Amino acid sequence: MANVSVYNMEGKEVGTMELNDAVFGVEVNEHLVHMAVVSQLANNRQGTQSAKTRSEVSGGRGRPWRQKGTGHARQGSTRAPQWKGGGVVFAPKPRDYSFKLNKKEKRAALLSALTSRVLENKMVVVDELKFDEIKTKKFVEVMNNLKVDKALVVLNDVDSNVILSARNIPTVKTAQTNEINVYDILKYDTLLVTKAAVATIEEVYA
Repeated sequence: MANVSVYNMEGKEVGTMELNDAVFGVEVNEHLVHMAVVSQLANNRQGTQSAKTRSEVSGGRGRPWRQKGTGHARQGSTRAPQWKGGGVVFAPKPRDYSFKLNKKEKRAALLSALTSRVLENKMVVVDELKFDEIKTKKFVEVMNNLKVDKALVVLNDVDSNVILSARNIPTVKTAQTNEINVYDILKYDTLLVTKAAVATIEEVYA
C-alpha cells in the first residue's frame, strides 16, 4: 500500500496516511481513461448546429440562363453551393454526439485516474479544510502554503464557506466525493483531497 503525507492548512506535515491499493494502486488503463474523457466531452456537446443544404435555401427554382449558347458554364440553379447565397455542401444538422460507457469501464477509468495522480505525486491530502467565514484570500493562502496552484479540491461534505471561498479562483474547482470524474482529475495539475474524502472514496470504490 502507498503512503502519502497528510498536511494541515498551514502546509505542515502532520502525519501519513496509507492508501488502499484497490482504489489508488490499480493498473492504469490509458485506453479507458481516454474513452472516459472523450465520452464526457461528447456528452456535453449540445449538437444543435445547423445549416441549410441546397434543397432548403430559398429561391433558385430555374436555370439562371439557357443551357447552350451563352458562353457560360451550364448552371442548374443559383442555389447550388458554388453560388453566393447557395446551400452548404454536407451541411451540419442537429445530432446527438453522446455515447455510453458501461459501469465497469467508468469505474476502472476513474480508479486509473486516481492511481495516476498518486504515481505522479500530484495528490495532496489535507487533514481538513475549514473556514470561519467566506474569504477567497484565506483560501489562496492555504493553496500557497500547500504549494498548489491549479487544483481539483475534493471535499467529503458540502461546506459553503470553503466552496464559496474557492469559487472566484479560476484555477480551482471544488467537488464532493460523489461528483469526481476522470476529466476533472486530469484537467487540474493537483488533486487536493481532505482526509475524510479519501476515506469515503475508498469506502465506495474498494
